[in-house]
Amino acid sequence: MTERAIVPTHSAFLELKEERSGMREGYRFLDEKRLILAAEILAELGRYEREMAAFGNDYREATEALQGAVARHGLEGLAVYPPTPPLETDWQLNPRRVLGVTLLDLVETEPRAPSPAVALGVATSPEAEACRKAFEALIPRAARLAAMVANLQRLRADYARTARRARALEDVLLPEIDDTLRAVESALEELEREEVVRARPQVGRHR
Repeated sequence: MTERAIVPTHSAFLELKEERSGMREGYRFLDEKRLILAAEILAELGRYEREMAAFGNDYREATEALQGAVARHGLEGLAVYPPTPPLETDWQLNPRRVLGVTLLDLVETEPRAPSPAVALGVATSPEAEACRKAFEALIPRAARLAAMVANLQRLRADYARTARRARALEDVLLPEIDDTLRAVESALEELEREEVVRARPQVGRHR
């Protein structure tokens, strides 16, 4: 680490102290931001884990429903079963900000009644309809999980950026300015001693 080239004057010393004070304040802000982002990451992870657990439960139910539909129609019969109509619902991404990080929460509005499936000459069954509804219920859960993953990625990126800046201040910039301050302070003390030494012979001559 190289010392900064600064002329050792009292004004330079005071400017360095003011700069160090600003750096310390910046480090305190970044350190507090790290804690807040970490808390938000943990909270978002908790929401993600709960949603993932619910998705897992619904997925198991959908798998069981699929087995029942296959047992009723067979793979070939289920392959020509009427397709599921488009999911008629409106989803909104509501933004919220956490220390400059924009997070998007998926909000599902009241779903509209789906259009009826076209049978195309294929006999419907309770097993196949249960399978349809079970897999249809996975769609909004998957969408919410996707929004949560995106939020976690944004939070992680900003946390990593904040941590890098905090470490740069703590490990590089603050120690460097402390070394420079000590060097300037030592130089000023040396200048004061030289000034005292130069002043002594003049005092003797006047006597």
